[in-house]
Amino acid sequence: MRVLITGGTGLLGTALAENLSDKHEIIIVSRNTQGGKTRFKMIPYDLIPENINNDTAIINLAGDNIGEGKWTPEKKRKIIDSRLKTGKKIIDAIAESEDKPQVLIQASAVGYYGRSLEKTFKEESDPASQSDFLADVCEQWEESTANVSKYGVRRVVIRTGVVLSKKGGALKELMLPFKMFAGGHIGSGKQWMSWIHIEDTIRAIRFLMENDHARGAFNLVAPNPVRNHEFARALAEAMNRPAILPVPAFAVRMMLGEKADYIVLEGQKVTPDRLETIGFSFKHPIIEGALANLVNGKS
Repeated sequence: MRVLITGGTGLLGTALAENLSDKHEIIIVSRNTQGGKTRFKMIPYDLIPENINNDTAIINLAGDNIGEGKWTPEKKRKIIDSRLKTGKKIIDAIAESEDKPQVLIQASAVGYYGRSLEKTFKEESDPASQSDFLADVCEQWEESTANVSKYGVRRVVIRTGVVLSKKGGALKELMLPFKMFAGGHIGSGKQWMSWIHIEDTIRAIRFLMENDHARGAFNLVAPNPVRNHEFARALAEAMNRPAILPVPAFAVRMMLGEKADYIVLEGQKVTPDRLETIGFSFKHPIIEGALANLVNGKS
C-alpha cells in the first residue's frame, strides 16, 4: 500500500513512517520539501492528487504544535488554522484525484471530551459542552475531513492521549526534574492522565489502517489511565529517584499561562473501548511497565 503522511517529520510521524516502511511505500507530504529530515520521498500538498491510487492510505497528523509556546491569540489561531487548512487540502486533493484512497486516518486528541476529575470518557461520549479551547480545536480538526465519506473513503479518527516517548514530547520534559532529584506530582496530583506508549500508538494506527472493518472514532490511550500522583510515583521508581517535591499549581500557571490548566493541571479519564473490542492488544497496558521500558530503552 502507498501511505501518504502529513506531519510525517514530527515525533509520531517519524516513528510511524519507519514502522510502516517494512511493507508499505511511504510518502511524506509537507509544505517544506527542501531539507526535511526524512529518508522518505517528500511531496508538496499540490502533488497529492497524482500520488493517490486505489491502494493508498492517507494519514493526516499535521497541525501546529499545541505544547509549544504560550497560547497567545495569534498562537491559538495558528493551532486551529493549520489543522483546518490541511484538512481542506486533503479533501480537495481527493476530490481532484481520479482514483480515491482506501482509507483516511484523521488525527485528533482526547481533549475532544473536555476536562473532568470524575467522568470516564468512551468513544460515544459527547464532546465538551462547556467552553473549552482544546475541545473546540479537536471538533473542528475532525470535521475538516468528514466530507471524505461522500467519495466512498473509509475514515478513521484517532483521539490520542499523552504519547510517551523518551525521544521527545511530554515524557522528556517530565523526566528533567526527576533527573535533578526534584521531581514530584504537579498541582493537586488528582488530575487524570490518559497516556499511551509510543510503540502502542504506532501499532494501533497501523492496526486501524490495515483493518478494513475499522471506521469512526477510536481512543488511542492505554486501558489503565492514572492520576498525576500515580504517574509521578511510577516515573520516580523507573528512574530510581524520589518523588518528594510537588510543583504548585500557581507556579505552573506562571510558566505556561492558560495552557497549564488544559495540558498539565487538569485532564480526562479516557478508555480505549472500541480499539479493544475490534481485537487490538496493548503491549504496554500498565504505567509502571511502560515507564520502565521507556526509561531503560530507546523509544
